[in-house]
Amino acid sequence: MVRESYHHGNLRQALVEATVRLIEEKGPQGFTLAEAARLVGVSAAAPYRHFSGRDELIEEIARQGFEEFADRLGAALALGRTPLAAFLGMGQAYLAFAAERRGFYIAMFESGISITGNSGLTQAADRARGTLVSAAEELFRHVPTNARPPAGMAADHIWALSHGVVELFSRGKPGGRSPISPADMLESGTLIYLRGLGVITN
Repeated sequence: MVRESYHHGNLRQALVEATVRLIEEKGPQGFTLAEAARLVGVSAAAPYRHFSGRDELIEEIARQGFEEFADRLGAALALGRTPLAAFLGMGQAYLAFAAERRGFYIAMFESGISITGNSGLTQAADRARGTLVSAAEELFRHVPTNARPPAGMAADHIWALSHGVVELFSRGKPGGRSPISPADMLESGTLIYLRGLGVITN
């Protein structure tokens, strides 16, 4: 089926999908471009029609991952009945993406690629962060201007907290033995953080 996609001119995307599987199985540095080509059913030289090398292919996977990630965060933001519910829902969307799209998540955050070196990747990552910033701005709107925390700072802190929870619980790491679920750990940590900022009081 992958070969058929190639014959219809979709070799680029077929390589992306094959490489996502390789990343999940072997890690971002554990495979060669020739292995991806073999999975697709083309010659070892064929991928170079679309990518200069493995890093550029991983960058494209990360870009597509950030696009979907931003869409999921945006959907969670839109579904929130209140600014706080939206903010917490985006955290859960983060965890769901990491669990369901593991190969993309690894390419985005664990492959060692430079986001700033690829304009399309930078734009996609900025869109995801911008959605978190927008959610923080809405959440902080009721706080007097002179006491309002910087929305960008809060977005980055919650991003870091979310990433830490994913790392703690992923792939057999120590969090797997915790009596607290990843979802509960992230939500409670977010609430503690927001109370510390004085944004919520209950």
